[in-house]
Amino acid sequence: MPSLQELLAQRAEIERKIAEAQREERAAAIAKIKSLMAEYGLTAADIAGKTTAPKPVKAAGSKVAPKYRNAATGETWSGRGLQPKWLKSAIEAGRRIEDFVI
Repeated sequence: MPSLQELLAQRAEIERKIAEAQREERAAAIAKIKSLMAEYGLTAADIAGKTTAPKPVKAAGSKVAPKYRNAATGETWSGRGLQPKWLKSAIEAGRRIEDFVI
């Protein structure tokens, strides 16, 4: 029966052979991919599925035209988000939101 040291040495040799085989197979796969890319005129971006044109950037916080105006003060509201206090208090006082449409 082999000793512990002999078994550890065998394991180290097997792990070295595994690592070498992985390097060789990886190199062969890379060479094959490069060959196919050259044959078909492909780039890394083609492989990754990326387009060459940049994606349009959405404008953050873009302004929206106002839909409601307080005739007394000139304050406006676009109709998005929470109702402003001036509109809320006017509605509570009996006015209709349609009275403020621009």
